[in-house]
Amino acid sequence: MQLPHRRSERGEKKADGIVHEVICSDMAIPKVVIVGRPNVGKSSIFNWLAGRRLAIVDDMAGVTRDRLTTLIEHDGRYFELVDTGGMGIEDADRLTQEVEEQIAAGIDEADVLLFVVDTRSGLVPLDEMVAEKLRKIEKPVLLLANKADHPSLDAAALEFHRLGRGWLIPVSAEQNRNRSDLLAEITARLPEATTEQPDGEPRMKLAIVGRRNVGKSTFVNTLAKAKRVIVSEVPGTTRDSIDVHFELDGHRFVAIDTPGLRRHRSIRTDIDFYGLHRAQRSIRRADVSLLFFDCSQRISKVDKQLAHYIEQQFKPCIFVVNKWDQLAGQMPTERWVRYLRETFPTMSYCPIAFVTGQTGKNVKALLNHAQMLFKQAQSRVPTPLINKLVQLALQKQQPPLYLNRRPKIYFASQIDTAPPTIILRCNIPQGFPPSYRRYMTSVLRDHLPFGEVPIRLYFEKRESDSKTDRSTADQPTILDN
Repeated sequence: MQLPHRRSERGEKKADGIVHEVICSDMAIPKVVIVGRPNVGKSSIFNWLAGRRLAIVDDMAGVTRDRLTTLIEHDGRYFELVDTGGMGIEDADRLTQEVEEQIAAGIDEADVLLFVVDTRSGLVPLDEMVAEKLRKIEKPVLLLANKADHPSLDAAALEFHRLGRGWLIPVSAEQNRNRSDLLAEITARLPEATTEQPDGEPRMKLAIVGRRNVGKSTFVNTLAKAKRVIVSEVPGTTRDSIDVHFELDGHRFVAIDTPGLRRHRSIRTDIDFYGLHRAQRSIRRADVSLLFFDCSQRISKVDKQLAHYIEQQFKPCIFVVNKWDQLAGQMPTERWVRYLRETFPTMSYCPIAFVTGQTGKNVKALLNHAQMLFKQAQSRVPTPLINKLVQLALQKQQPPLYLNRRPKIYFASQIDTAPPTIILRCNIPQGFPPSYRRYMTSVLRDHLPFGEVPIRLYFEKRESDSKTDRSTADQPTILDN
């Protein structure tokens, strides 16, 4: 179904078509920003401090372009760690200015800066250029001499004192050297703690997925009301999964901008490989996926692969037809609705939205609907209601015979949420063919509060039947004479 256009709520202001109630939130959490020239190990430091692999680490310079963020807690203090691109490099796709803007924005919002240098390479002119830029900034700076894998290399790190910027700490992300000391130095330089502490994870995480150049990053920037990620016509501009925090109606959310995907046979570089897996991981950790389509392009094999992966993960999903202003008045929305329903018949429960990410048209309605899906996936239904519904479904349409036996369902209950997971105790689990399982799922979706989200069904053999089968198998076979 098409998302209805909703009237603006109180407090929402619109100018130039942009929904201004969707604002970026700093959440009163200090920001610690990692900077330095290319290939000094900034992304390795980021992953090391985060305790997990979030940023792509590759020998090729210029892999990181956008700002990556993650929340860190140490000794009761929270801070947001931010990774940035390498300073002073010419981007291969002519995005140098955009990368520099992202670095400048990160430095501008930082409370503490981590200036990373390479102990093995020693002091180079690009390090001096970075130090000169930081010299004009009146913020705490820690100078991290990375790749000091052994204490014997600490003496070599002393030459970086010549940069005259920052408290020098020899570290090694690879060998896990001086991590606790670094965290202690960071927390000592954070601004005074406020009474407001982060109250857990944001309410809903949205994965923004789709093939290349369908407008995902533009949409994310509209949500953040800022140039949060680089937008370019160059295919593959976004290489990491970028978490962008924003607020709507007083609730906190995270939009995860993902790399545009390519067909599997077109994945030729490590960056494409990492991008694919990060996009898939973003789908897995998101609460709702927004699958973007370009209204001027036909649905591709990549689109189908993405939809299949979302379906495999049982994630609530909205099909988002973007750039609709380009076809306004030229094509009825019903044609695209029919096109999507025919292409993805097994995902007919997914709602469809028509938006213009650049101007914010229908974005508020899309986000409201995403919240509805989030609530549906979290819903729980009483066991008696499920059993009554299952029995009515059985009376209306019985499963086909299986080996001259009639499959039966004795009991049903919901055992989990997100996705709603229902277990059906029966006598012959293998006796329920896929067509009947789809029928039962359809009945449950139509009558329970799971109308637009995937439902996971488990057909399990009733324990008493299992015991009967085992005892029968242990008995000797009696032959009639």
